[in-house]
Amino acid sequence: MARGDSDDKADRILRDVGATVVAAGASAAASYAAYSYLNSQAAQARRVIPHRTDSAPNGDGVYYPDGRGPIPYSRDMDIDVHLAVYGDSTAAGLGVETAEETPGVQIVRNLVRETGKVVRYSNKAIVGATSKGLEAQVDASLITRNRPDVAVILIGANDVTAVNGVRASAHRLGAAVRLLVDEGSKVIVGTCPDLGMVTAIPQPLRSVIRQYSLRLAAAQRSAVRSNGGRAVPLADVLAKEFLASPAHMFSPDNYHPSAAGYALAASILLPEVLDAVGEWEGPLPVPPEVSEVAESRKLVNRVKRLVSLGMGSQTG
Repeated sequence: MARGDSDDKADRILRDVGATVVAAGASAAASYAAYSYLNSQAAQARRVIPHRTDSAPNGDGVYYPDGRGPIPYSRDMDIDVHLAVYGDSTAAGLGVETAEETPGVQIVRNLVRETGKVVRYSNKAIVGATSKGLEAQVDASLITRNRPDVAVILIGANDVTAVNGVRASAHRLGAAVRLLVDEGSKVIVGTCPDLGMVTAIPQPLRSVIRQYSLRLAAAQRSAVRSNGGRAVPLADVLAKEFLASPAHMFSPDNYHPSAAGYALAASILLPEVLDAVGEWEGPLPVPPEVSEVAESRKLVNRVKRLVSLGMGSQTG
């Protein structure tokens, strides 16, 4: 090979390597910029949504068809159904002022009204809990021989905000469901809601969190069903109402539901609860599993619509 040809080849190699280095550097810079931006938005979201350490109202006790309750439970009481709730602050009912407004008590009141049964209610949910603490909640109730006939689980939002792994979080939920099922409980799980409906979280972080929460909900659904539980997707049914009327559906902290928000969630879960105790006739309702409303509000789709409108105005 001539020296000139060798020099040309060396120059081309150096240019290619240089271009690769520049491209990699630009990509790394862009990734770092995106990471820094999302971190700043996460910090902003944490300022908007306060860290709650208070407890939800306690509605534990026995509820009667004549409206009495909650009456403290004792082992000599005759009850028809024992319903327990496990999970996080949403399961506990954080954000409302009275026990009557929490999702568990709203489910129990409706269960008593629809069936005429005497129902014992136990709320085992813990504010701030993730799937990592769910099995401990279940163990704590089973070790005292307080197996529920029906268990309702609401968990997942804190796994999203804590960035816990999707597969690991779903696996832990499945393990808790299996514990209860093996003890003879009917288990109903409200899967992770679409956190894209929390408008207090700024874009584009909200879109990222939304995708994470929907992925977790899908993984939860599979884990629940494979372990003998019943999965109720909460995403779209809640998102439509919450996005349409956030002031009404959210509590003052802009994150946890209000009494109206919890009432909506309770109404979605109630048919499965009634079916679990043999009091539902006909097919169960099938709520949507993907949030079409929040999908339409994704940042990328909003940009596409704006571009389409702009092109339309130019051609008109």
